[in-house]
Amino acid sequence: MTDAIKRVVIVGGGTAGWNAAALFARTLGKVISITLVESDEIGIVGVGEATIPPIINFNNALGFDEAEFLRATQGSIKLGIQFENWGNVGDSYMHAFGSIGKDFAFCGFHHFWLRSQQEGITSDYWDFSLNYQTAKKNKFAKLNQIPGTQLPGISYAYHFDAGLYAQYLRNYCEHSGVTRVEGMIKRAHQHSETGFIESVELESGQLIEGDLFIDCSGFRGLLIEQVLETGYEDWSQWLPCDRALAVPTESNGAIKPYTRSIAHTAGWQWNIPLQHRTGNGHVYCSAYMSDDEAARTLLQHVEGAPLAEPRSIPFKTGRRRKQWHKNCIAFGLASGFLEPLESTSIHLVQSGLRRLVQHFPHNGIKPAEVDEFNRQSQVEFEKIRDFIIMHYKVNARTDSQFWIDCRNMDIPDSLLHRIELFKTSGKVFKEGDELFQEIAWQQVLMGQGMVPSDYHPLADSISREQLAGLMADLKSLVAGASDNCARHEEFLLSCGVQLDA
Repeated sequence: MTDAIKRVVIVGGGTAGWNAAALFARTLGKVISITLVESDEIGIVGVGEATIPPIINFNNALGFDEAEFLRATQGSIKLGIQFENWGNVGDSYMHAFGSIGKDFAFCGFHHFWLRSQQEGITSDYWDFSLNYQTAKKNKFAKLNQIPGTQLPGISYAYHFDAGLYAQYLRNYCEHSGVTRVEGMIKRAHQHSETGFIESVELESGQLIEGDLFIDCSGFRGLLIEQVLETGYEDWSQWLPCDRALAVPTESNGAIKPYTRSIAHTAGWQWNIPLQHRTGNGHVYCSAYMSDDEAARTLLQHVEGAPLAEPRSIPFKTGRRRKQWHKNCIAFGLASGFLEPLESTSIHLVQSGLRRLVQHFPHNGIKPAEVDEFNRQSQVEFEKIRDFIIMHYKVNARTDSQFWIDCRNMDIPDSLLHRIELFKTSGKVFKEGDELFQEIAWQQVLMGQGMVPSDYHPLADSISREQLAGLMADLKSLVAGASDNCARHEEFLLSCGVQLDA
């Protein structure tokens, strides 16, 4: 296909579709037309209410005003994810955003902390995380650096209502030249020789022609799978959970600036605090737990009164074999699914969209460009997949067969190498531009009980007294900076948010 790409058709709205429309309008709106087709009859999954820090850059690229954004989406601040019962029942740790301690040129701070533990200098690793200390005090401030130091400040993301988020994006798009067409798609028409999609036909008979088609139709994969039969790579041998139940509840107490992930006997439960309600869900494996038992477990562990009946969402973890095939690119659930354990769903949409803008085929679709896009997409999916598998693999629970089987399962060689490297040396390395930093791996591995058998020799380059002083000073700086932050609710009120008394 060598024709210029002038008409982009997005199939499906929701978070993925309206993110696509918004970024295309912002970056390419002067050179392409953008049409989004959706039907009010089709609901969105809408459980991706927690995000990670890269969304800040995406929102900034679109020119969003943060206060307005938080008001429109009933949003709150997220400083990390607290994991409960993931190592052993009763254990708790946080994958906190941002830095921990102080960076050193050739080895991470955690090596100095590991030595301090051996020296009897007692402290908790998260004593040195400004995000953690601030989160546990239900506080927040926009802080680039710890005052009076060169140490990094607070890194944050958002919780928000996914339905309101999609509506906010839609409003943005409709003021940015995007055409929305209401209707159900009946069929797609393909070129008789190339198989490229030429148009989609609505049940009304209306034809919508395009040069490039973006499939945001959810699990159905209306174009990428039902029309182009791209194929699906199943990862359930490593990520066996295949069901989720979602239920909103009334807000109960302070709005915590962090997500909670509570492991149960055959999966885990999310807790996402918004301004007007709390989002809850139970991700579980149907081979180990019945739907009725999963619903009982969920409702027994929510903190406020349910606002609806639990909604069931079946899924299969994995990815499309090609995210870009012919003249169709899939995003969101149409491109694959990784359970929302580390809040990566919206990030994968936005990261993929940035990649497409960088590879945009303005003068026709070229195989080399498609191949490179797909290669980068595959690497990104697999790196995130490994990080999520790690949570299941590195557990010490003996109370249920599910957790025992997860601990004993075979895992991808790429992940096995990382775990063994950390276990024996305390070292972990980030490859290229993969999403999760070394500090994220350290927190999950140590948080779930893995203590490395060695640390970097540079940690021995200072005396015990200097080490003790370093730990004391850093702990004091972090505690003081977190104490001086405002309450989370006070920050929300400063954004013009209306909170119930």
